[in-house]
Amino acid sequence: MAYESVNPATGETVKKYPDFSDKQVKDSVDRAATVFKNDWSQRTIAERSKVLHKAAEIFRSDVDKYAKLLTIDMGKKIAEARGEVNLSADILDYYAKNGEKFLAPQKVEEKPGAVVKAFPLGLLLAIEPWNFPYYQLARIAGPYLIAGNALLVKHSSSVPQSAHAFEAVLEEAGTPKGIYTNLDASPDQVSQIIEDPRVRGVTVTGSASVGAELAAKAGKMWKKSVMELGGSDAFIVLDGVDIDDKLIDKAAYGRLFNAGQVCCAAKRFIIVGQKRAELFTEKLKQRFEALKIGDPMDESTDLGPLSSVGARDQVVKQVEKAVQNGAKLVCGGKAIEGKGAFMKAGILTDIKRENPAYFEEFFGPIAQIYAVKDEAEAIELANDSPYGLGGAVFAPDVEQGRKVAEQIETGMVAINKPLWTAPELPFGGVKHSGYGRELSHFGIQEFINWKLIDASAA
Repeated sequence: MAYESVNPATGETVKKYPDFSDKQVKDSVDRAATVFKNDWSQRTIAERSKVLHKAAEIFRSDVDKYAKLLTIDMGKKIAEARGEVNLSADILDYYAKNGEKFLAPQKVEEKPGAVVKAFPLGLLLAIEPWNFPYYQLARIAGPYLIAGNALLVKHSSSVPQSAHAFEAVLEEAGTPKGIYTNLDASPDQVSQIIEDPRVRGVTVTGSASVGAELAAKAGKMWKKSVMELGGSDAFIVLDGVDIDDKLIDKAAYGRLFNAGQVCCAAKRFIIVGQKRAELFTEKLKQRFEALKIGDPMDESTDLGPLSSVGARDQVVKQVEKAVQNGAKLVCGGKAIEGKGAFMKAGILTDIKRENPAYFEEFFGPIAQIYAVKDEAEAIELANDSPYGLGGAVFAPDVEQGRKVAEQIETGMVAINKPLWTAPELPFGGVKHSGYGRELSHFGIQEFINWKLIDASAA
């Protein structure tokens, strides 16, 4: 497969990387196994922490340099790219700071002399997507490296500059060569890596279809896996919440961040009250039509390109199919002619349950708006989805928001704000959105051998 950076704002091919040969893949796995056994797993958590702290410092020392690679690779607005660089550094620092606490031996009170200690599993294979090229890597590198594991990383073929840059930062920070390896590998080579008995875990962030295939492969080989997959998150607005500019600001942010290419973005806007839904639709339409669409390097741009022409065309086709099946296209939703992967932000309404769009994830700047009669119907509609990643509930008071949030079948729900991420907040979903958690103290537990050493009295 072609590992190449194509600037989605211009269509220009910026840089190509050769695919790994079978020998390169084998040598990489061999090297990872050796350095894991003889070096990295033998270091103390404090020693590993120094390396991750240093990596965070390197990212922060030249934020613009690393941010521009994101913008060139996948079209992320430059301000958002800077934010991703800093967030990635924060994650590395978080695990460097908290690793010893999270992995501290645990005594068994009822059995004096028995202790449960944390040991790394070994080699882990990570398959990561293009939409957050550094953040996705930081949230596996931080917890799994601090725990002493080795990482073999198959990043998206469309963001190779970012993938190689992340590996270079870790090596500059002091990781031994091979403990974190970026693999420009093919699907067949990835399959072979999963089959290697030295590889003890598989973590995937991507689509539900890809996740299902890789989870089955890992399960067949008796290997632990974590799946962070797609989402079609609900943005519920309950009765009593003002349909004002403040709410529209949050709705637009929740849908348009990263050009809408976020698994936990607000995608289905569920508004209690028909008239209120109509007002919400009109206000969001005005906001979408006023967006400045253009160069993601321009600080004044509101909406940049999608990650590729192919990704843009996929979203446009979904919109067309939704309309063919009875949905109303209120605005936008069409490709912009000319160079690059640009499209107009769009709104779909009148989506019935028999419309394929009702169950699909739209990975781009398209908002679906639904009107419901009451809170119970809002909850029912939110849960009527194959996905269960995240969501947001806007309520007149926080306590009502909490009660509704507890009834939403997802791994994450925000109250009176769009859902977002932070190092200390667990990230993950249920249903077709996958299983397992990343980030926080939950994330570091996924690939650990908690070994019982029992010296209690017989």
